[in-house]
Amino acid sequence: MSKRKVKYQWDAKSIRALRDSMEMTQQQMSEELGTRQQTISEWETGMYCPRGGMNRLLTLVAEKAGFDYQAVTGTPAPKEEEEESAEP
Repeated sequence: MSKRKVKYQWDAKSIRALRDSMEMTQQQMSEELGTRQQTISEWETGMYCPRGGMNRLLTLVAEKAGFDYQAVTGTPAPKEEEEESAEP
């Protein structure tokens, strides 16, 4: 197994802030990420948190959009953490 760096730990507040900063509806964001609108809603209410590939995809989208994690959420970006990946 290899380790990959995870830059952000996305929670309900930061996901909503990202979506708002991109001026997207939940439906538009779900289409951008290739997931269901219900999934975005569940993340934003704190029912579930994105994991693995979706966590990395959110980070890539945020970086491409110029999202400032610290400024928008009011908290500094977490230190990079290692996440196990199931690559052979």
